[in-house]
Amino acid sequence: MPGTLCQWILGACLSACISTVGVARAQENLPEPTASLSDSQSSKTQQSQANGGSGTDRNSEQKKPHRSRGSFVIAPLPISSPALGTGIIPVAGYIFPFRRGDTVSPPSVVGMAGLATNNDSRGFAAYADLYMKEKTYRVTAAYVRGTLNYDLYGVGLIAANAGQKLPLSQSGQVLRAEALRRVGWDFFFGLRFWTGGSEVIKRPTSDTSTVTDPPDLRLHTTLSALGLRLNRETTANRFYPTNGTLLDFTSDFFSQSLGSKYTFQAYRFTFNKYGSLSEKQVLAYNLFVCGTGGTPPFYANCIYGANNELRGYTAGRYIDRYMFATQLEYRLSLPKRFGLVGFGGIGEVAPGASQGFRANHLLPAGGGGVRFQLSKIYRVNMRADFARGKDTWTWSMGVGEAF
Repeated sequence: MPGTLCQWILGACLSACISTVGVARAQENLPEPTASLSDSQSSKTQQSQANGGSGTDRNSEQKKPHRSRGSFVIAPLPISSPALGTGIIPVAGYIFPFRRGDTVSPPSVVGMAGLATNNDSRGFAAYADLYMKEKTYRVTAAYVRGTLNYDLYGVGLIAANAGQKLPLSQSGQVLRAEALRRVGWDFFFGLRFWTGGSEVIKRPTSDTSTVTDPPDLRLHTTLSALGLRLNRETTANRFYPTNGTLLDFTSDFFSQSLGSKYTFQAYRFTFNKYGSLSEKQVLAYNLFVCGTGGTPPFYANCIYGANNELRGYTAGRYIDRYMFATQLEYRLSLPKRFGLVGFGGIGEVAPGASQGFRANHLLPAGGGGVRFQLSKIYRVNMRADFARGKDTWTWSMGVGEAF
């Protein structure tokens, strides 16, 4: 399942482990979420504060700053999605410094998650994002295995607006690995590798659909790629940024010479900008651009509504070769670990070539949500957002900010 669909699954299964990914959820009332967190040595910190931070406890805090501790995040997240159904995503993550003596590198993250919904979608994912040797190297790896049951509306705006859908079931697995090195000015650059395979079948249904069957229906498809990644992040806290920027560009080249059935190219560009309006107010901006060349399978095109771009749309309804989405979010911190957000944005998908982006085809979205702080050490929030798109609305939950 390499490609954009795999990124969609990663976002759904690993939302507790990565603060920059997530998947649009939807339109059902959800049960009360529960979460637990264990911040190592937190009781010692509270005791030190109770003692006024004096004596040995104060010296210990000076020798071991907060970043030297690890933090567990455990959250059984409810999911109610027009794409995947209603169910649960149990997630467990650990945020920690790769080496305690390294005060330069950002914290590393490892985690795993599952996915189970009432439309028989099932999945398992494991993830690692490690910073090493005083922010000189960055290594990431992700493995996903499962079955997704979803609807294909077809490729392009005309197919999406028609509302006709073809129920599909896709099973497979994928492994993605990256090795990056800092090359100056906080830029990380390196190689990435995809390998995996999947099989797509049509689910039985009594409804009639005019959506054309995809060409790889009932075939096992293997996809492999080599790619490049350029990344730069200047935020002080990657889990709750209040200033700085994030720039990320990836290019993946799927080729038959690597064992891939299809030969195509996938390009993704993300730019985020953060600014503090006051001590408790943050304004965040996000721009995402996606492009696909060659002859990809339908699920490797750009998928609108996945990875929180944009919230308010059923992931998978709008699919095409090119896509852009841009949004602005206001974040307000409240007492007792709570917070509020409001957001809005626009975007579009297009086939490219002679039919580019058009003003009358824009897909707007807007909404708001609440936050609850799970980790005081790393300021990791659980989020719950309600969003309205052009003709749909979604309810989404995750751990970490939407972008």
